[in-house]
Amino acid sequence: MDSAKNDMRQFSGVAASPGIAVGILRVIDRRRLSLEEYNIDQANVGAETDRLKSAIARTRVELETLKEQLQETVGNEHLFFIDTHLMILADERLVSESSTFIETGLINAEGALQRSLHRYRELFAGIDDAYLRERISDVETVIEKILCNMSGTSHAPISPVSGQTVVAAHDITPTDILQMDRGRVIGLITEIGGRTTHASILARAFEIPLVVGAEGITDLLLEGAPVILDGIGGCLIVNPDPGTFVDYIQRKRHYEYIESELLKVAVLPSRTLDGHHIQLRGNVEVPEEGASVLRHGGEGVGLYRTEMLFMNRSEMPDEEEQFRVYSAMQSAVAPHPITIRTLDAGGDKLLDGCVHLAEQNPALGMRAIRLALSKPDEFKKQLRAILRVSAAGKVRIMFPMISGLDELRQARLLLEQSKAELDAEGIAYDRDMAVGIMIEIPSAVVIADLLAKEADFFSVGTNDLIQYSLAIDRSNEHLAGMYQPLHPAVLRSLRRVVETAHAAGIAACICGEMAGDPLYLPVLLGLGFDELSMGATSIPRVKKLLRRCTREQAVEISESCFNYSTATEVDLYLKSAITRHFAESFD
Repeated sequence: MDSAKNDMRQFSGVAASPGIAVGILRVIDRRRLSLEEYNIDQANVGAETDRLKSAIARTRVELETLKEQLQETVGNEHLFFIDTHLMILADERLVSESSTFIETGLINAEGALQRSLHRYRELFAGIDDAYLRERISDVETVIEKILCNMSGTSHAPISPVSGQTVVAAHDITPTDILQMDRGRVIGLITEIGGRTTHASILARAFEIPLVVGAEGITDLLLEGAPVILDGIGGCLIVNPDPGTFVDYIQRKRHYEYIESELLKVAVLPSRTLDGHHIQLRGNVEVPEEGASVLRHGGEGVGLYRTEMLFMNRSEMPDEEEQFRVYSAMQSAVAPHPITIRTLDAGGDKLLDGCVHLAEQNPALGMRAIRLALSKPDEFKKQLRAILRVSAAGKVRIMFPMISGLDELRQARLLLEQSKAELDAEGIAYDRDMAVGIMIEIPSAVVIADLLAKEADFFSVGTNDLIQYSLAIDRSNEHLAGMYQPLHPAVLRSLRRVVETAHAAGIAACICGEMAGDPLYLPVLLGLGFDELSMGATSIPRVKKLLRRCTREQAVEISESCFNYSTATEVDLYLKSAITRHFAESFD
């Protein structure tokens, strides 16, 4: 790294928001505070505890004020993260645990907060699910704000250095993105973070290229250097040579041309050449993503994950809080429908509001519908909130990880009890709200005919169905090559689910990763799935291929897949068929 300033250098990270930015680098030296921990006398314990509580109270006022200010400039759509941070501040465990560190360790409030943060990091590091694991960023942001209040350090908005600025920072918060001049800050690169943090979600919503995980990028003397940020490949090129510069300018133009063409496709109907319509919808976690789903041509939400509302807290969210959040999501995609999946947490997915038993294999333990049914009073709060939201627009409810009829019947019984309670209270809801189930366990595939008699629709979670069917931990890098969506066992399961659903007169949907990959579109279309739900940016790519094929072609391709005995053989055949028929759709 001792090269001359005009030498080209490249730094790698993880692509978190696509796009290519060419500009001048601005380095923000704003590391997370690491204030000194020191011992205190017993007589000062009360004063330190008061300092802690006072700083938390000031932070709460700051967040509430910021929310009011941002409501005037960006509206309510992108402010869900502030509510999340306010919930973390309201968590009594943050105060009690830090206070205990002060009292038992006889240390200052700053040291106690940092010990609490360390404990949070240990807990979150043990979560297998990447989305939930990255929720630690919210805790870190809140604790940093409290520490800033204690030290008197300001957290000023990011300001650009030129008309085309790429910002490098240790971390970027959602507030940074909302407050910065997004007309002049055209790209972001950070040392930490992940694809599913709030900041990454907002960057994608505002279409700002973002690369995360570029370690040490702020340690180098790069301020003012010309740079190229590649939010597709996940890298930053400093002082690009002429050849690289020209190459990336061409890549940037090509990317922007393809995106503009895809957005033209986004507004067109999701219909094949021979007139067969299939619903393309979005998978979302927070209301901020609703606008992106609609902009990319989604016909509503096929999977709204509710887990985040239950994270980072010691008490389960009450009915009113859930109602407000679900209402915001429903409003974000109105008048299109929304499918709300009930809590899919437990086991490896940290949920502080519940007491967990130690489990040797949490992936097969007390989680999802099993956890919900074990806590009927808490489950009914969620059911009542979802029912109430259904009065404002078309809402479907979906139960995760159903393995048998007993679970479905118990869940429906609690739903009926919730309806009766709302009737008694005179509260409106959609009496015809569809009730569906996730098909993600092999037992559900085997008894799909029985489940179809008591469900209004099926939605296949291909990620878990593949994992459970093949006994493959998809997060295990040593087994990555064995995670095979085109395995004959998976294809046969998908075929059975569709045939069984249609025989019972109900819809068959997919909300797993297979739905968002154009490679699999002919197979899923040919099998007869009625709805595919995916990440927002995948919708126009899938729609583009959908509009260039016929249902007859898709049926022929999908049926041919069953002529092969291994996933490798199916993969080779499918890629060959795609190349023959639709190569131009993958430009």
